[in-house]
Amino acid sequence: MVNYVLVHGGNMSVETWNRLTVGNHICTQDGKMGGKIWEPVIPALEESNHRTFSPDLKDEYKYNLTDHVEQICTLIAENDLRKVVLVGHSYGGMIITGVAAKMADRINHLVFVDAALPEPGQSLFDIIVAGGYDPLSFAGLEAVPPYLEKLQFCSEKLISLPKTYIRCMESEFVIISDEARKRIAATGKGWGDYFELPTGHVPMASMPERLVQILLETGKKK
Repeated sequence: MVNYVLVHGGNMSVETWNRLTVGNHICTQDGKMGGKIWEPVIPALEESNHRTFSPDLKDEYKYNLTDHVEQICTLIAENDLRKVVLVGHSYGGMIITGVAAKMADRINHLVFVDAALPEPGQSLFDIIVAGGYDPLSFAGLEAVPPYLEKLQFCSEKLISLPKTYIRCMESEFVIISDEARKRIAATGKGWGDYFELPTGHVPMASMPERLVQILLETGKKK
């Protein structure tokens, strides 16, 4: 049995999700998706006898990156999770990096789903600016605390952790994720697997079966 902890990025609107999904439309009380973006992949993971956790992140207008990292660390600790496959989408890549640096002994694998891949001392906005773009030029991105806070972590703690990057080639962030691709290529085999999917930024909505396949295969790795 594998413990999958699935971390969403910015809190997507239900309207956006329903425009992208190949599955059933979703309705929520607050009009936001939160951890529900993982609903298309969770059943297949659980049918394979794995445990899944997909929490709603704390309000991005009231809390920061440190709070989100601590939220996931607390979830792992309170449930005494070990051999975790820690998955982050988009901004969630910042969170899983911070969590892994704090709890490397509990993590089996990191999976970045079209996600931010930070260097120590970078914020999400810093990564976008380093790619030559104005973060506020992207629809839905706002200068909220989690995106502005710089992530401080020791990269050496992550070196031995297997990692997978899933790059979405039709994503609006594809030029930014090219920086991640270059870093991965320079790192070499120590990174693990790298996939390119012919889809937009939210493969949970548009290519859930392929994403499940990658996650299940990742869970089999030691």
